Amino acid sequence: MDYIVHTGRPKDSSGRLEKEMRAYDLLDSLGIEYQRVDHEALETMDACEGVDKAFGVAMCKNLFLCNAQRTKFYLLLMPGYKKFLTKDLSKQIGSARLSFGSAGDMERLMEIAPGSVTVMGLMNDKDHQVQLIIDEELLKEPYMACHPCINTSSIKLRTDDVLKKLLPAIEHEPIFVRL
Repeated sequence: MDYIVHTGRPKDSSGRLEKEMRAYDLLDSLGIEYQRVDHEALETMDACEGVDKAFGVAMCKNLFLCNAQRTKFYLLLMPGYKKFLTKDLSKQIGSARLSFGSAGDMERLMEIAPGSVTVMGLMNDKDHQVQLIIDEELLKEPYMACHPCINTSSIKLRTDDVLKKLLPAIEHEPIFVRL
């Protein structure tokens, strides 16, 4: 499949979810430039290969995690090719027994569904219940790609814009780790 790269938001919002359009609204309000690719639903990192090629940058692996008691929630951003090893992260953040968070918690806290996990979902975490964790390796890349709260579109953003404009605007301070 050929993926067409567009600059900025869709010209026609019909058929798009309100939360996707809010993601574009936020980026536009912050003066963050982005490219967009629309596609079929992408559920796995392997399914993102065509988008990676179109953007010239790999999609981030985004994992929604929680502690055993489901009292602390985390969004982990890491390079897509890396394997996630719970013990490596648990040790660095001081939280034993991490597991994947439930679809219900994901929807309740970030208004996103499995397969659509993204840093953009933190704009919906008004009570700051989700701690952002970023693998330091992502900081070496000038760009990152993610979903705009839905996995039928992908966006390419400058890493600096995410760190210096988006995260301060949504008031989410990341923890940096080495995985």
